[in-house]
Amino acid sequence: MSSTRVAAVDCGTNSLRLLVADLDRDSGTLTDLHRSMEVVRLGQGVDRTGMIAPEALQRTLDATARAADVARELGAERVRFVATSASRDASNKDDFFEGVHARLGVYPEVVSGEEEAALSFRGATSVVGGRFDAPYLVVDLGGGSTELVLGSREPEAAYSMDVGCVRMTERHLATDPPTAAEVAAARADVRAALDEALAVVPVAKTATLVGLAGTVTTVTAHALGLDHYDRDRINGSVLATDAVLRACDELLTMTRAERAALGFMHPGRVDVIGAGALVWSEVVARVRDEVAAAGGELARVVTSEHDILDGIALSLG
Repeated sequence: MSSTRVAAVDCGTNSLRLLVADLDRDSGTLTDLHRSMEVVRLGQGVDRTGMIAPEALQRTLDATARAADVARELGAERVRFVATSASRDASNKDDFFEGVHARLGVYPEVVSGEEEAALSFRGATSVVGGRFDAPYLVVDLGGGSTELVLGSREPEAAYSMDVGCVRMTERHLATDPPTAAEVAAARADVRAALDEALAVVPVAKTATLVGLAGTVTTVTAHALGLDHYDRDRINGSVLATDAVLRACDELLTMTRAERAALGFMHPGRVDVIGAGALVWSEVVARVRDEVAAAGGELARVVTSEHDILDGIALSLG
């Protein structure tokens, strides 16, 4: 076996995730050794101030130092750190870049929305491909942005929308639980972004809708009725579109205390999952309607625990 031990870090608006795995370069498959996630909220206030908050920067650099320790202990030979929406927009991103380099030995790569989509697609379809019909519409719903990418073997069309669970929470959902007016404003924002996305990505061609990232996996846990977070049950699960939409509506209308009491809920997602569920419900409903208008049917939604993090690791081969 021709294998390389790799470490992939995905630093998004809300969380920093680490994957250390053995990459078989011949088969292009990963064998996980370590997979972890910390909520760092790097994007705190970036939408409003244009800069990374000092406390958010410190949280992220502390998490990076812990990730570096794990990567070194496990003997990772190649390391890649990919940073997404929040750092792409920040005026003080140099402090972030140098801080990561000092701790991890590599500089963050701020990838374009299109490359982010391609990495997500590769990660998701590495395990979904073959089980479900193509073309796949892979949707990676993050804290600051949401990527839509359509393809069969490779991405054929992709678009990055500036809507995500943190961005929509900060922009619209201030009340606990959110008011009807706040929800309506957030939905209008997401629908406008989808109008632009669908001018680029022909989602009516979708045979299988695949959702990725923490918002989607949390909604899935709720739809499955889990009493704790069970990665194995969530990964590859297939839900009826109506069940997804119902779970989204329930999470959106809960109070913060009700969400915090759910056994599968990560503490760092409690205050942003309502907005994330709103975004996911709008995407699912719109794709279902576009497929139906083209004479097809989107009866189910697939959830994948394999996403951009896996795509980053695979890119190190």
